[in-house]
Amino acid sequence: MRFLELIATKRDGGRIPDDAWRPMMRAYAADEIPDYQMAALAMAIVLRGLDPAEIEGLTSAMLESGSRFSLGHLPMARVDKHSTGGLGDKVSLILAPLVAACGVAVPMMSGRALGHTGGTLDKLEAIPGFRTGLSIQEAEALLRRHGCAMLGQTTEIAPADRKLYALRGATATVEAIPLIAASIMSKKLAEDLTGLVLDVKTGAGAFLPRQEDALALARTMIDIGERRGCRTVALLTDMDAPLGEACGNALEVAESVAVLRGKGPADVREVTLALAAEMLVLGGVAPDLAAARTMATAALDDGRALARFRVIVEAQGGDPRVAEDPWGVLARAPITLTLTAPAAGIVQRVAPRAIGAAIIALGGGRSHTDEVIDPAVGVMVRARPGQSVAAGDTLLVVHAPDDQRGRAALEILAEAVPLGPAVPAPRPLISHRVTAGGVEELPAAPSH
Repeated sequence: MRFLELIATKRDGGRIPDDAWRPMMRAYAADEIPDYQMAALAMAIVLRGLDPAEIEGLTSAMLESGSRFSLGHLPMARVDKHSTGGLGDKVSLILAPLVAACGVAVPMMSGRALGHTGGTLDKLEAIPGFRTGLSIQEAEALLRRHGCAMLGQTTEIAPADRKLYALRGATATVEAIPLIAASIMSKKLAEDLTGLVLDVKTGAGAFLPRQEDALALARTMIDIGERRGCRTVALLTDMDAPLGEACGNALEVAESVAVLRGKGPADVREVTLALAAEMLVLGGVAPDLAAARTMATAALDDGRALARFRVIVEAQGGDPRVAEDPWGVLARAPITLTLTAPAAGIVQRVAPRAIGAAIIALGGGRSHTDEVIDPAVGVMVRARPGQSVAAGDTLLVVHAPDDQRGRAALEILAEAVPLGPAVPAPRPLISHRVTAGGVEELPAAPSH
């Protein structure tokens, strides 16, 4: 069947034949299918969906379009974490060295900014000299020496997904459970993992804002992982407001270092420790979540996680001084502008998508795939939902490259922090735990 016919089949609600996925993805990776046709198929999938067999076919085809890690020789388990994306989500920068410091290897493969959200690779590359473009061989060597490698998706790994991932961000085809699940799992399965923890975001700033969609995505990915022998667990975490205070690459690196030094926002620390506990149990170094939480907390508080972060930064070419003095090495925006409360009131919400749009306007995000990101710009969130503020109190601080773009960002942010007379209903920071055995609703703990 010709590719044009496959597009028409999915457009009309049909299914892609099982034997079509592998030749399709091989051809796309080899530039034999143009982006405009793949974009048409992606949009058809957004509108029509894929059944479980089609999702499996797409995942396998993208996985088999490239090379894979071979990590069975390592003396410890290999566990990664993946976040479905959100604003201010810098957890990976803290989590990878933390879990490695506890004796589990972390081959953390991450992505770049996509749509309104930030990307872990862009944050890491805000550290001067830091190399994320590692080959499989380089990453394996780092894992042997330091128990951690933080890398991007190279041309070796799932190249068909690498192309499709970038295309989705530029064609409004991100928000589709089949495409998200196949993209994430094709990369993670290429890492030769013994376990995988998923941070599935829900709320206004998530790609899938509705909780039922987030749960469906979690179940889909867990099913893919478990069927391939990779134990997979998911936590649903809140993205109705930005995570932490810092939104923007260099700003988020500095906040990550603060958390590694025992400071920083409580919500970032809590999500990090919850994910770390899951990874340590899957890695076999802790018998249960309570023991794992104790182990992770100790490594964060006694400086071992910070020390491992410094080692990893230096091993990947970055300036290790970032671990002691972030603003001594990170780029800083020359201008700051402030959004203040026009009157007294209670913060009703902090709109993550508006903040993401403002960061794109500042040059700190991408609206198309080949844009170069300014690591210095961003927004600091100084007010949280439910907080009482007085007239003139600071709500947001914009870090801008110049006055014109700073004021344009302020216009976008004008309605991002509405005030009201009543305290809004609190949202749980971590609402559900999902495993192959089912869905567990967690005790409510307030978010942000």
